[in-house]
Amino acid sequence: MLVGLNSKMDSEGVQTSSQKNGGAEGSLYKQSGQVRCQSSGGLNGSRRSPDNEGISADPCLNENCMEQEECEIQLRDTDSNGSRRDHASKKPRRQKDLTFQDMYSQQDGYFDDDEDDDDSDWEPLQKHVASKKWFCTNCTMVNLDDDDLHCDICGEYKESEILRHGCLASRLAPVVLHSRVETEAIDRLKDSVTRKSDQDNCTVVGFDERMLLHSEVEKKSHPHPERPDRLRAIAASLATAGIFPGRCIPIPAREISREELQPVHSLEHIEAVDLTNRMISSYFTPDTYANEHSASAARLAAGLCADLASEIMTGNAKNGFALVRPPGHHAGIRQAMGFCLHNNAAVAALAAQSSGAKKVLIVDWDVHHGNGTQEIFEANKSVLYISLHRHEGGRFYPGTGAADEVGIMGAEGYSVNIPWKCGGVGDNDYLFAFQHIVLPIAFEFSPDITIISAGFDAARGDPLGCCDVTPAGFAQMTHLLSALSSGKLLVILEGGYNLRSISSSATAVIKVLLGETPLCDVDHVEPSKVGLQTVLEVLGIQMNFWSTLKPTFTRLQSQWASFFLQNKKKLAKEKRRLLRPKWWLWGRKRLLYHLLYGQLRVKAKGRAKAFC
Repeated sequence: MLVGLNSKMDSEGVQTSSQKNGGAEGSLYKQSGQVRCQSSGGLNGSRRSPDNEGISADPCLNENCMEQEECEIQLRDTDSNGSRRDHASKKPRRQKDLTFQDMYSQQDGYFDDDEDDDDSDWEPLQKHVASKKWFCTNCTMVNLDDDDLHCDICGEYKESEILRHGCLASRLAPVVLHSRVETEAIDRLKDSVTRKSDQDNCTVVGFDERMLLHSEVEKKSHPHPERPDRLRAIAASLATAGIFPGRCIPIPAREISREELQPVHSLEHIEAVDLTNRMISSYFTPDTYANEHSASAARLAAGLCADLASEIMTGNAKNGFALVRPPGHHAGIRQAMGFCLHNNAAVAALAAQSSGAKKVLIVDWDVHHGNGTQEIFEANKSVLYISLHRHEGGRFYPGTGAADEVGIMGAEGYSVNIPWKCGGVGDNDYLFAFQHIVLPIAFEFSPDITIISAGFDAARGDPLGCCDVTPAGFAQMTHLLSALSSGKLLVILEGGYNLRSISSSATAVIKVLLGETPLCDVDHVEPSKVGLQTVLEVLGIQMNFWSTLKPTFTRLQSQWASFFLQNKKKLAKEKRRLLRPKWWLWGRKRLLYHLLYGQLRVKAKGRAKAFC
């Protein structure tokens, strides 16, 4: 469903009507320099335009309109004596549906607090002193404009140069003053460009500046996390490091055709996305926006992914990286959602099959489950979809991707979901899942090409993902997957909303594509308790479809028992340590404490045995 704003179609005889969609609260029209606000109906009482089914007005976010909605309404009543009295009605509370980006926007006052009815102390002439605030370029979080010029959340400098130099820009200095280590790293990378061999040129990168035109038109209370700066930061990092342009080969961009999209999306969905090029601003969901350039950007992103897959399959390139937006793995057969318009990974998979691939593996390490990709291929045995994501029992967006979602209609086992039960998951848990689930299934499947839906919102510092994967972790996962498909590997950018995190992670991944070996050690990976639980749960389900998993499941079950016992002993030891009187640990009394405490424990054990 598409919600349009400031439609350019009015001059062409097409009318837009008011309709509730997700968190939409009103409609905003601009005609002849005038602004008027039109309230929309409820969720079940929406009205549709007879001329354009499913197209309706966007929430009214005009600043003047908001002020009018929030002003107090004076109601005049007449009492029994005929006198009139004024009553100030309670200020209405505005609410919005909880959406993809509300995980962090709530802390910026996303919901207005209820106000007291008694405003007797309010003085009409009193001036409201508003504190100034600024939004961090790196993580978009709000900060008060005080003496501290660094972000309270990520520590990035207010006037950061990250959009010019990417992750190699200084985090703290007011100007770009690289540290000695950073400067040496840049010089070393640039020197390597002059020594590159012809073999280095086997990595292709898909990028087009027209995808930067896709942006949210309406100014909200918080910047939208899926913003053009994401591509700018990654491109700046690659340019500063001399990787692209330099060691990677660019590929010409083209808009994908409707015929190429139809095997992935319904005709209604394709037409709905195309319709946005006639609107200044529109919304598919409260957090999935479009402007007049979004349809072209989505077609460019899908076209680049399709061509990269074809180039890799035909042998013209060994691997590739699609530096594209808008992302795609939430876009399903009939709907756009989660910032996604067209499913780029699905388009690339079908393009690879058209170029000769019989079996395609898609590994999705975005912190959110790729519900759109799973929906498209859940009944297709020629495409294996493996996703590692936060799930938390369905409470984390989009709520899909449980371990028991394995595929349908004879393709059971070809959807593999590894759902983390909490946030904070880091390198060890991801690599442990790779070693015991992803790689064994992938080698048994034996794909002709591997596609990575590379969302970097599981990276450390991301405001939406809140996980702890480092650039070295992403590099190691890429290195492990490069052993499949004779090295035919395509990495497609999905999510990731901390500019420093995504630029450093994307750079680390591309270095692996160029042949560099990551330094991360995977021989001795110890998972967390939650990580081991998740891996055992998935193995217990997927071993019914993949025989190679049964020995692993049996071995890990025994390890789980010892892991649980060791963890129990550690907790008991920690509890005993906390019960010690700290003053006994001072000076010469420490030895006396250990002697007495040891004797008391021995006596207690002796009494327990005697009692038994």
